[in-house]
Amino acid sequence: MASLFETITLAGGHHGPILLPGLGKWAFLGLPQFGLANFRVVSCEACGLTRFNADADARAKLPTAQQWRRI
Repeated sequence: MASLFETITLAGGHHGPILLPGLGKWAFLGLPQFGLANFRVVSCEACGLTRFNADADARAKLPTAQQWRRI
C-alpha cells in the first residue's frame, strides 16, 4: 500500500471543536490546561480517502468518559 500516508495530530485546535472530548490528558504548563487526545490520520494519495482513528489512550477512556455514551 505505497499510496497510504499517516500522521499523528491533535483532535482539536484553537479555532475548532474538540473532536474527542473527555479523552485527552491533563497538561500542566504553569496553569492547568486540558490536554487534547490524538488522532492517527491515514490518507490515500490515489483516491483521497482519509480516516481519523483515535489513539489507544483515548479509546481506553471511552467507557468511563462522561461526554460519551454507548449506542
